Amino acid sequence: QVQLVESGGGLVQAGGSLRLSCAASRSPFNILAMGWYRLAPGKQRELVATISSRYATTYSDSVRGRFTISRDNAKNTVYLQMDSLKPEDTAVYYCNTVPTVRAYWGQGTQVTVSS
Repeated sequence: QVQLVESGGGLVQAGGSLRLSCAASRSPFNILAMGWYRLAPGKQRELVATISSRYATTYSDSVRGRFTISRDNAKNTVYLQMDSLKPEDTAVYYCNTVPTVRAYWGQGTQVTVSS
């Protein structure tokens, strides 16, 4: 079973940047398609970015052009570079496989964007 640990969240002003990391506990990591998800109060969970085992990426309309997903298979880690942050990006951010596996959900990392 894979354990996923997210980190890198925090409080930032609108227009600022953060870089989230998601570390997987074991290989094989490189064969997994990975995604970043977020959950904001009163809203449904949103898939914001994905990256395939071949590094193909997709983004939700709400973050395209501002967020960048990447992976380092040697480190079993997925990243989410978030630029031009907006208050509506405030949420707990999680990583998981695509599609998700219930057992892989971690604690997430809180991102708060002040206006």
